[in-house]
Amino acid sequence: MYAWIWRHLPGNVWVRLAISIVLVLFIVYALFTWIFPWAEPMLPFSDVTVDQGNVNDVTPNPSGGLPG
Repeated sequence: MYAWIWRHLPGNVWVRLAISIVLVLFIVYALFTWIFPWAEPMLPFSDVTVDQGNVNDVTPNPSGGLPG
């Protein structure tokens, strides 16, 4: 597939490389702008199965660092 795209791009190697970079950037932009927001409500990322437990188990260190 990539070889087919490369063969059909116009220009020499540097022009093809520039066009390929622009195509990849456009695809990434389209994914983050339209595709991922559209698909996000259908994905089970909000179905958390980890129990929170007792959140008060960790006591802060008076010196400001991490306990331990």
